Amino acid sequence: MEKVVIIRYAEIHLKGKNRGFFEHVFAMNLERSLKGLRHELHRTSGRWLVEKFDEDRAEEIAERVSSVFGVHSYSVGYLIGSSMDEIFSAAKLVAPHEGTFKVETHRAYKKYPLTSMEISAEIGGRLLETFPALQVDVHAPRSAVYIDVRENSTALVFGSFEEGAGGMPVGTSGKGLLMISGGIDSPVAGYMMAKRGMTVELLHFHSYPYTNEGAKEKVVSLAKILSKYTLVGKLTTVKVTKIQEEIHAKCAAELNVTLLRRFMFRIAERYARQCGAQCLITGESLGQVASQTIEGMTSSNAVVTLPVLRPLVGFDKDEIILRSRKIGAYETSILPFEDCCTVFLPEHPAIRPKLSFIEEEEAKLDVAALVEEALATAEVITF
Repeated sequence: MEKVVIIRYAEIHLKGKNRGFFEHVFAMNLERSLKGLRHELHRTSGRWLVEKFDEDRAEEIAERVSSVFGVHSYSVGYLIGSSMDEIFSAAKLVAPHEGTFKVETHRAYKKYPLTSMEISAEIGGRLLETFPALQVDVHAPRSAVYIDVRENSTALVFGSFEEGAGGMPVGTSGKGLLMISGGIDSPVAGYMMAKRGMTVELLHFHSYPYTNEGAKEKVVSLAKILSKYTLVGKLTTVKVTKIQEEIHAKCAAELNVTLLRRFMFRIAERYARQCGAQCLITGESLGQVASQTIEGMTSSNAVVTLPVLRPLVGFDKDEIILRSRKIGAYETSILPFEDCCTVFLPEHPAIRPKLSFIEEEEAKLDVAALVEEALATAEVITF
């Protein structure tokens, strides 16, 4: 009898002739998530088994697997032979000792001498004899014992289906560059695009010394949290202090944020092309702040040719916070460190700036030189 983690995938089964590609990427991502832990990963009839690990690490393996996109559900259980005595031995380990329960059996091997209902009845009867405080309730039981009889004279026995991350395996939907700040929204945006199978690179803008090292470390912490899902252990930072000083000194105050974001988009597109990203990703939500009006978004889009994905555009703040909490980023996101967009923040920022006015003010700056100077400050942090 061997303890195993059983993994079932989500949308991959819908991929027809391309299914092999998605399964291959999914298996690689599972291996990456389990790096550093002794294990073997084997595929068996539409599911994967993690085997040959230290049994006291089972919960750690299950926790890592739970964050891999493409996992529909997972279970910690036992791999055994398919005799009724072996199945019963495993069932005793996962069954409750009191309360209501049911036994549910699935037979992938249809030539097994007993039907699914007969297996459930036999194992259920033995469990009732072993644990007198148990009661059968097939409609609304507190607990269950699941039996999966396989084609290769083996069976799987487990006590629950745990929800996985869902979505598509990271690496099956191209690559995007996330403009990650120290706030709540952008990590959630990156998570959502990774859930759709996109490889997500991270780019952060800072304004040192106006923003301190604590603000930078906060973003590194967010990047580490996000890497649990994106499987990308890298963050690139770019300094935009000179750009902000030039905007503040030469341009209309109400356009400080709008002009800064146009520079950010230009820099992000340049970096995206260098790293092979096919789009930019932001955490913008329509109308959430002054720069996130349709006019503000149009202004930013006007300086790039790559697509800009805004997965949160129709979300309200409560919905974003809920997802931030779910992925474990919220408590870090609300730490009191400022990001670069709060530097030189005007008292009355433009809400619906006209593109002609923006371009007129921007003409006061040496845009190309400032972009090059900022790109030269790029620093790559790996973890």
